[in-house]
Amino acid sequence: MNKTLVTSGSDRLILLIKSAYWIALLLLAAMATASYILLQQVISAHQRDQEVIQVISAQKALSQRVIFLANAMSGATQRERPVLVIALRDSAGQFERNYDQLLNLTRTTPNDTKVDVANTPGNIFFGSPHHLDYFSVGLIANGKRFVSHYETELGLSPPGQGYLAGMEKANLDETIARATLEGYNALGEAVSAVNVQRMNNLLDLHRTLFFATLLLIVLVAIFIFRPMAELMRRKTRELVEARNSMAFIATHDGLTGLQNRSFLKDHFDTLVVSAEKRGQRLAVIQFDLDRFKQINDTLGHAAGDHVLAETARRINESSRASDICIRLGGDEFVVILNGIGSDEDIGNVVRRTLDHINKPISFQRGIIMPGASAGIAVFPEDGRSSAELLVHADLALYSTKKRGGGGYSFFSERLRRELEHRKQIENDLRVAIAEHNFEVYFQPQISMSSGDVTGIEALLRWNHPELGRILPGCFVSVAEQSGLMAAIGRIIVAQAVETAAVWHKDGIAFGRLAVNVSGAELREDDFNDFLFATLDHYGFPREKLSLEIVESVILDDEKTGIAAKLRNIRASGIHLELDDFGTGYASLTHISPSEIDRLKIDRRFVHNIDSRDENRKIVRAICDLANSLGLSIVAEGAETPAELRALASVGCDEVQGYSIAYPMTGSAAEEWLRSRTATNDVKRSVSNNG
Repeated sequence: MNKTLVTSGSDRLILLIKSAYWIALLLLAAMATASYILLQQVISAHQRDQEVIQVISAQKALSQRVIFLANAMSGATQRERPVLVIALRDSAGQFERNYDQLLNLTRTTPNDTKVDVANTPGNIFFGSPHHLDYFSVGLIANGKRFVSHYETELGLSPPGQGYLAGMEKANLDETIARATLEGYNALGEAVSAVNVQRMNNLLDLHRTLFFATLLLIVLVAIFIFRPMAELMRRKTRELVEARNSMAFIATHDGLTGLQNRSFLKDHFDTLVVSAEKRGQRLAVIQFDLDRFKQINDTLGHAAGDHVLAETARRINESSRASDICIRLGGDEFVVILNGIGSDEDIGNVVRRTLDHINKPISFQRGIIMPGASAGIAVFPEDGRSSAELLVHADLALYSTKKRGGGGYSFFSERLRRELEHRKQIENDLRVAIAEHNFEVYFQPQISMSSGDVTGIEALLRWNHPELGRILPGCFVSVAEQSGLMAAIGRIIVAQAVETAAVWHKDGIAFGRLAVNVSGAELREDDFNDFLFATLDHYGFPREKLSLEIVESVILDDEKTGIAAKLRNIRASGIHLELDDFGTGYASLTHISPSEIDRLKIDRRFVHNIDSRDENRKIVRAICDLANSLGLSIVAEGAETPAELRALASVGCDEVQGYSIAYPMTGSAAEEWLRSRTATNDVKRSVSNNG
């Protein structure tokens, strides 16, 4: 919500800045356009005024020339007069044309006189005291009369068109010349004054526009560029913070704040090289919480996250400033000790850290006892590369776990040999998968009350080309850690279904085929498709198949979706059995009884049930629970007749173990099933006849 509001506010600010920017741009454009138009108008008016002034200057000269020529006429000889007459006629004509042009340029009419304003062009032309129009027109008319008179006198006029009036009508004296000159002087001054006033107005207007432009620029700076700069600064800061946050997230764990696997991958080799250059030892300590899965399963993921965060804090507190603390993932942590001394120093650091981790953790008014184990590998003795050191620290941790956990172990030559053995096993498993060097053995399950075979479990065996037949306990953990278990499981499912389908077609009674399915197999996206396709291919009825799963597989469903797959499988008619029941943390607390068909009691409760009263009580409780929920039960690991009797006494009828039959090959199992069926038939026949 806050992010939406911030984004909306930022968008509005950007829109406001854009709008103000365009408005300011339009105002600047309008002011520039107005300034240009005004300047053009003033320049045009100025040019017109200059033209008027030039004409006025010409008129002043022409007026004096006309008077001068007229005066010169009277004293000229008869031979000079024609030339003077022509000059006078041209000057008077030019004066008249200029006067018409002047009226046109000034756009002056008799109506333009203003009583309250002196020395306007209108007043000068048509008003007192200059009456320039009167004197100019008079000068033009008298000049023409003067010319006509002398043309007639000199015989220059066409016949019948000469001047008939007297000379007194053509009066061109100094008074007219002076009045005309004064008028044009006044007109020139008036036009110049108007031009000056216009230029002053233009300067004032441009000054106003200049200051308005400055003000607009200041306003743009304040209301546009300043917010824009602030917005850019904020956006830049946000981008920098986002980049820093992304860089932090890329190299740190989101839950604990410790550096993560990515950081370790990028920097561990550098640390190793640096330690080698300085000739120092470097210790890699891998920590793992002993009961984290139990905490997650029983108290929930919130409790698990709290334990992880608190563990990370305690590890960080127990480390030196030069040490590097990393969360690899899950409940695994790594601490790299730089420049560490002897093995004793390393052991002291690890013990101090474990003691701090193992302190009780408060959570929701309860107390959690976490517990942790550690494995140690040291550079350069245990490895000279980051990959080697991490693998060896993990093996040392695994060694600690095998001893019960709660302590720490250094990597050793024994562990190195075990590692080489595990690598060899892994390589051999890959070859075995490619060549299908696995075989299915079968172990029957019977009802003690009826003697009938109620089921038969498919068991995995590996036919190693050099070591012979290998039991699952020797290689399953390697297969699971190397990601090969899913491929092996599919081989076993296909072989077991193929064999059981033949028995079913031959009418051999074997109850249901039970096949163990691992979490790795169920996590495969196409497992259900593979299972259904295999059953259909061999023509094996789905109701004749049971899948054995352990509790942890279902409890891990939050991230895998396994429960949905199992419901789909069960809906198709396939039975589900809960294997190793009673050994997990959740049991039926977190698993709905309506989603399984049978419980399989783990062999550790069956072993010595005849002599151990606590085992008898546990099995009886499980049987009572199953009966109340309508679930069937089978006990595995029954090895003696005494154990069989004890199981029967507590209500467990179906059993599986060496006391019934050892695991057998497919052909041996078929022979055993045929023999068992025949024996049961004989017993029933004898019983019926008796």
